[in-house]
Amino acid sequence: MKTLQFSNQDQIPALGLGTWKSSPGEVGKAVIHAVQSGYRHIDCAAIYGNEKEIGEALAYLFKSGVVKREELFITSKLWNNAHRFDDVTPALHQTLADLQLDYLDLYLIHWPVAHIKGAVNPKIASDFLSLTDIPLIETWEGLIHTKKSGLTKHIGVSNFSKKKLTSLIINSSESPEVNQVESHPFLTQEPLIELCNKHNILLTAYSPLGSRDRVKENAPDLFVHKTIQSIAKTHQIPEAQVILAWGLQRNTIVIPKSITPARITENFNAQFVTLTPEEMKQISALNQDYRYIDGSFWVKDGNGYTLENLWD
Repeated sequence: MKTLQFSNQDQIPALGLGTWKSSPGEVGKAVIHAVQSGYRHIDCAAIYGNEKEIGEALAYLFKSGVVKREELFITSKLWNNAHRFDDVTPALHQTLADLQLDYLDLYLIHWPVAHIKGAVNPKIASDFLSLTDIPLIETWEGLIHTKKSGLTKHIGVSNFSKKKLTSLIINSSESPEVNQVESHPFLTQEPLIELCNKHNILLTAYSPLGSRDRVKENAPDLFVHKTIQSIAKTHQIPEAQVILAWGLQRNTIVIPKSITPARITENFNAQFVTLTPEEMKQISALNQDYRYIDGSFWVKDGNGYTLENLWD
């Protein structure tokens, strides 16, 4: 299993199982199959609504001796309605209780968007708070506190632009260790990766296969692109393995989501694929700066959030 390294020499598996949109009744089985197949990195989030079932799966895996806690890397994320400093630690305690864990390996700020405390899925402008009301640095200091308290070994952010990431680096005593963002051949994120590399920040790519279950009308499909299909034919492998191998070889962490056992195994085997430098170049050339998850769901009339200031 390929790993990437944090500044303190800890390792994070470069290939993980994503659990977004994995339904209750399915996600636990997916986690168990993934770990039994060799996965050692599970990516979770409170808002996914499935951490209790994942916790039951983890407890089964530990109790049955399939894996030890210290052999797994578990990530979760702080939801937008707990951005106050005093709300961060309680939110993490709830996640730990749901996952049946004593600590996380990585905890992330899920979005640079703030809701009022009771608003899980905000509908109107008054459900939101501005980043002036709750500055991101306040939320970040809350994460630093959880790390110092031993509740998580590493901390980071998700969906942060270069500008927002730079602001935390400049204004905090501790920089994020990870930035999790959408990335795939249609959104290579090269400028953001360059900034992350400069500051020893690892980049995790979510929707690394192009968010195939969330394709917008007329959205491009990576799997049918002639370049991807040609390389897949050359190696006699599925298109998904081509795309994931590209992500792994550019030293990003990839967390494809699946609940299908055969697909989970297929994705895991992408780590054994080696693309040529020319193939890597051809795939990177597909970049369109195209977002499948563009954040438009955060833009409500009068709430102050726009696509421009979200991805600034």
